[in-house]
Amino acid sequence: MRLKQLSTLFALALLVFGCAKDQLDQALTPEALRQDPMPKAEMDAVVWNYLKEKNEPFRWESASSMMLWSATVTSDSIMSLGYKPAGETNVEQRMFEIDIQQPAWKAAKEKLINFVVEETNKAFPGLNATAADLVLNPNQKYLPTIDIKIFSLPIIEALREMPEVRYIEPMTYQLEEVGERSDSGCGVTAASSITSADYTTVAPSAKIPWNFNNANIPNAWNTTTGSGITVAMIDTGTSDNQDNVGSQFNSGYSSGRFIDRQGTHISGSWWWASNDGPHDQCGHGTQMAGLIAGPRSTDGNALGAAYNCNLLAFRATTDVVVNSSSEKNGVRDALIISGNRSDVKIISMSIGDVFYSSTVADGIYYAYGAGKLIFAAAGTSLSWTSWWGVIFPANMAETVAVTGIKDSPNMTKCNTCHSGPQVDFVCVMQRASDNNRTSLSLAPSGNQPSRVGGSSAATATTAGIAALVWSTNPSQTRTQVLDRLKNASSFFPSRNSNFGWGTINATNAVN
Repeated sequence: MRLKQLSTLFALALLVFGCAKDQLDQALTPEALRQDPMPKAEMDAVVWNYLKEKNEPFRWESASSMMLWSATVTSDSIMSLGYKPAGETNVEQRMFEIDIQQPAWKAAKEKLINFVVEETNKAFPGLNATAADLVLNPNQKYLPTIDIKIFSLPIIEALREMPEVRYIEPMTYQLEEVGERSDSGCGVTAASSITSADYTTVAPSAKIPWNFNNANIPNAWNTTTGSGITVAMIDTGTSDNQDNVGSQFNSGYSSGRFIDRQGTHISGSWWWASNDGPHDQCGHGTQMAGLIAGPRSTDGNALGAAYNCNLLAFRATTDVVVNSSSEKNGVRDALIISGNRSDVKIISMSIGDVFYSSTVADGIYYAYGAGKLIFAAAGTSLSWTSWWGVIFPANMAETVAVTGIKDSPNMTKCNTCHSGPQVDFVCVMQRASDNNRTSLSLAPSGNQPSRVGGSSAATATTAGIAALVWSTNPSQTRTQVLDRLKNASSFFPSRNSNFGWGTINATNAVN
């Protein structure tokens, strides 16, 4: 298909009853022509009401077909289409075991793609679209999900009735307020000054963040430092300008390990899309990498909880909110890679959204089926929106949800952290006396640490603690490691309704 035809179709899908009315009259069938998409404000209202009533991430399966169509044609028109052979059950629980190259699975996939292609050409006469024009991930080898362009409401309505369809969702949609909510996202810089009370200097010349003592991490290093365990960090990548996640990853008391930097985020759209590579353009991923595995080096920078573990660092997102098709695909694909690597034991995800994404969930199911221990951030919001419950994917049963608390006698969540019944563990990362005095980690460049807080910091730190526990016996299972974390927690054997098992004593956990 010619690029001119594709760009014309994309413009029509975005404009719908705009200035291209004359072209639409010629390009669309009467059924499609008479449909106005729902206004953004109306769709946002539906989502807000759902969040307030259910206190859980919004699920597109609850939306009308009109809302699905409206959400996709007013964004990038990419939909995630989960499939299965008709009559197949328990797909999510068997995700890692399924071979989508088997005839029944291939037939279901081909049936749905052929249907979309045929109906698209009926709705847009003369377009002559092919599967190559509409399907964005034709070479998906592991998960039964299709990324596909859909422009017609009748196609969505018909797909939702087919027994081969597990789900159909817009890949890109965001509430207006969500883009402003993160307090631990991009724009990271080194702290201008750090009071001596917020770190301890340890040989050869590294800074221990003050909050590591609240989890008794330094004493745990007398037993283990995380050697032999690989943690996969799915985030915004790691900075090319920070040598502690580069040439100095092995330095000082950190040695004999590796960092593997990969990029699964695809930028651009349609035919000119390309892989962004592993470089962190946000700063958040570099901070999370530092909390997990920053080296115990000689340069005076902050070290990580498991300063001798291996790190598989993904650039899968542009920021902490997973709300675009490229970010959801990036996270899903990073989960697949992590699931397929036998050396990876732990996955750390200090990212999420208030929308449930089935294609990302498929990746979670896949990695979980491979035996990975998956930590996810419970959520970090502006104070006036922190009534939200635990966000996706931390709300899933297959993930371990972590949130941040203050160093107060009474357990108090950080000023922007989420809590709720899905939270499994908490980690101190904020001073009760000063909300700006949070944990310390690597900045995008240089040897001066940066400040970092929220459930993001709590999650990465807890993933590091898990690496310490697993390294005491690499043959342990996920369940055994998780049980040791629970047994070493402040509320065990009870469970708090908002803070799960509570804070972990790392020294008790490793011993």
